[in-house]
Amino acid sequence: MFRYGTVSVRNTLLELFLSTESATPESTDLNPRRWAILAVLVTSLLVVVLDNTVLNVALPTIQEELGASQEELVWAINSYTCVFAALLFTWGVLGDRYGRKRILIIGLLSFGLASLLTAYAADPQQLIIFRGVLGAAGASVLPVTLAIITVVFPPHERGKAIGMWAAAVGGAVAIGPVLGGVLVENFWWGSVFLINVPIVILGVIGIWLLVPESKNPRPGRLDPLGVVLSVSGLLLLTFGILRGGDSGEWGSIEVLGPLVGGVALVAVFVWIEWRSDHPSLDLSLFQIRSFSVPLAAVSLSFAALSGTLIFLSFYLQIVRDFSALQAGLCILPVAVGQLLAAPRSGSMVSAFGARRVIGVGLSIVTVVFVGIAFLTTETPLWIVLVLFFFLGFGLGNVIAPCTTRMTLATPPARSGAGSAVQNTLRQVGGALGIAVISSVVAVVYSDRIAPALSGLPPNAAGAAEDSVGATYEVAKQIGGDAADALRAAGAQAFLTSLRWGALISATLVVLALFLVVWRLPAKAEAVDWAGGSGGAGRPPGPGSRTDHEDSSGRAPVTAPDRE
Repeated sequence: MFRYGTVSVRNTLLELFLSTESATPESTDLNPRRWAILAVLVTSLLVVVLDNTVLNVALPTIQEELGASQEELVWAINSYTCVFAALLFTWGVLGDRYGRKRILIIGLLSFGLASLLTAYAADPQQLIIFRGVLGAAGASVLPVTLAIITVVFPPHERGKAIGMWAAAVGGAVAIGPVLGGVLVENFWWGSVFLINVPIVILGVIGIWLLVPESKNPRPGRLDPLGVVLSVSGLLLLTFGILRGGDSGEWGSIEVLGPLVGGVALVAVFVWIEWRSDHPSLDLSLFQIRSFSVPLAAVSLSFAALSGTLIFLSFYLQIVRDFSALQAGLCILPVAVGQLLAAPRSGSMVSAFGARRVIGVGLSIVTVVFVGIAFLTTETPLWIVLVLFFFLGFGLGNVIAPCTTRMTLATPPARSGAGSAVQNTLRQVGGALGIAVISSVVAVVYSDRIAPALSGLPPNAAGAAEDSVGATYEVAKQIGGDAADALRAAGAQAFLTSLRWGALISATLVVLALFLVVWRLPAKAEAVDWAGGSGGAGRPPGPGSRTDHEDSSGRAPVTAPDRE
């Protein structure tokens, strides 16, 4: 969901650009239409960015108009994320094998059709299914378009092209919540998905007319078994967590069955991927501390961010009674803070070192989550906006240097695998963060609102117990002084549950901070593995030192800590 609006788009794009540069053949002649092609590719990527950032402010309205429960709303978010994360690598391989232009057109057309279906979803179940289709289609855009840029632009222009592309996407990230607010206020919730259709049409026309076809002469192999296992395991695990939070019966077979089954499928997936010569998730990269530690920090940060931000829209629109547009404007400082911090993090790393910069960024994010935990119905708006700004600012000083450190630590011949691992684990971290924190919030809210529901009819009490949005809807129906009392009780119960969610997020970020301080090497290792992809390029076994450590366990100074 909003995780796409708060991540460092600039550095994610740069990372993926580096991942394709070493594996894609160069074009010897300059394409005279390359800048027009760049504009078309930006347009294509906007649908993925906007689809997630505009959705954030529409959630309360969707809940009210579709009668969706809190669990169903979370599924509408996570069905997209789980499928998106699992198919990133597969789409990239398909583009390399069958033609990037062809795959991009297919992916965009599928995205447009899924957007149209999602806009007119008649119930929460349809919304969940169509969002999953959106995730499958959206996963095609990021890896394929970046591979096209690598072919179209010569080396001396790629940096400029990526910078312009990142700036445009960063702008979309910033205006997404505002656009979502305008659409919800003036049309209906489905318009936040329908807006994708004209963008897709423009993108497909431009790609058809301008973008040259390209393939990788040595494409990777597909891993269908890995895709099935990863999607199935993540969905089962997420279902078990959400069901446990919704029902409160963690010992029931309905909860334990999916949890155990999900863990088992993920374990089988890990076992198969470790032994595969064409894995969709190259787990051997985790043996490099300069790769695994930053990835763990970013994944934990995404889990914390995603799990809390989903409820801040409800805080702004329901508890504080802001309009969708006002809520979108309130979220804008998160993107502003990120866009200010991320480009400057490189110079900070050069001056102070990655470990210090990332540590300070994580410390800022921790303080922000603690501040969010103590929001009330009377908190001055300027305090909320300052918290949101520093949330983005802190993340900008975490994600950018972490991404650069991971990219430097990945052997050039395996940079594509490194990019796939980074993006997949980030998305998985966000999905699980939403599932876990949503479950905790649901349990706490249900427990705290229960005394205020004792005098209501059973059907009304059962509905009001689900979420603060449902509580306010029941209050609207009963009217009078009883409605005011119910709304007040719902607001207090929600703030208590938000406090628990924010403190869990703060704990996850503190864990990330501990990992960075304790395990991140002070210097960026110059990893030099022989071989290319597959087994030939795998690192030494688990007992070997893969971070180029000497016998004392210290990493030699092979590269300065300047990224």
